[in-house]
Amino acid sequence: MGKPARKRSLSDAEAKAIGRNIRTSPRKLNLVAQSIRGQTAEAALATLTFSPKRIAHTVRKVLESAIANAENNHDLDVDSLFVSEASVGKNLTMKRFHARARGRGARIEKPFSQVTIVVAEREAEKPTPKKSAKSAPAETEGEPAEKTSRKSPKTAPAEAKSAAPKKTSKKSAKPAAAKKAGTGKKEKA
Repeated sequence: MGKPARKRSLSDAEAKAIGRNIRTSPRKLNLVAQSIRGQTAEAALATLTFSPKRIAHTVRKVLESAIANAENNHDLDVDSLFVSEASVGKNLTMKRFHARARGRGARIEKPFSQVTIVVAEREAEKPTPKKSAKSAPAETEGEPAEKTSRKSPKTAPAEAKSAAPKKTSKKSAKPAAAKKAGTGKKEKA
């Protein structure tokens, strides 16, 4: 009598692989994982193949494992897979000793990390009918729709420009007597 089977935490269109005890810090591993998040499986493999990071080779192996799990265990289409999740976590840390001056010692920590890659099958998008940019306004029975035309300032008639109220600047609003006085001091009104 064994334990009951655990329910699957992923949906039917997803598969995952976990790489454990990867000899690098989680911060460095996350830079590589970040470069493949959201990409198609094919593009992510190409990114990892030509990445200059040392750990990209290990992440590529984990991604290949996730793709193989999707194909063999869950019958997913390999061509429509994309990296839906690439999460990084801490693992064990080796502690080492480094001798220092005057009989002291310093601790060196060598971190390990793990990466979880989830690939999902992208659903085929259904073509949606495109709507025109200009939609005609709804007309009611007997009443035609109002048409509004916007004219640019260049094509507006001259009468409309002259009818607009003119703005006065602060300089022109000062009394003429203060300008003629030429005292050099500004008067407060």
